[in-house]
Amino acid sequence: MLEETVSGFLLFLASALGAALTALWAGMAIWTWRDIRARSRDGLAHVTATALVALLNVVGLLVYLMLRPRETLAEAYERSLEEEALLQGIEEKPMCPGCGRPTQAAWQVCPYCHTRLRKPCLQCHQLLELSWTLCPYCATVQVTDTAPRARRRMPQPAPLEYVEGDGEIR
Repeated sequence: MLEETVSGFLLFLASALGAALTALWAGMAIWTWRDIRARSRDGLAHVTATALVALLNVVGLLVYLMLRPRETLAEAYERSLEEEALLQGIEEKPMCPGCGRPTQAAWQVCPYCHTRLRKPCLQCHQLLELSWTLCPYCATVQVTDTAPRARRRMPQPAPLEYVEGDGEIR
């Protein structure tokens, strides 16, 4: 009777240990499948990593842990969003040349210091940079008041004459 009890207990212990090891083996394979799917989009990598752990058990899991990608796809996406946000923050924003405050592309004058930022096209009224002499939208030549005097054609006054007799210059 004692032998039957010990034999039954050993059988129960072996069955329980076998079930626990089987659950551990299946759990490692399932964990590996889920982990590699979160870290890679490559289907072959999913199958290879899971098969490695399923066939080599704990040794396969150690090899997988050494070779798996460092970051998950979600972490890589978040990092790329952070980098993009930083780049947008660094990106050059228009500044007023008069007071140095930020401006917007649609402003003609700075609302703080009243410095002229852009001018409207004479034809289509699109905003142009102050230095542009031709509208890129409608190809209208822009007349500027700031052109050098040598280039502008100003009417020349008649030469002065001195008339003897009355002593006046005409």
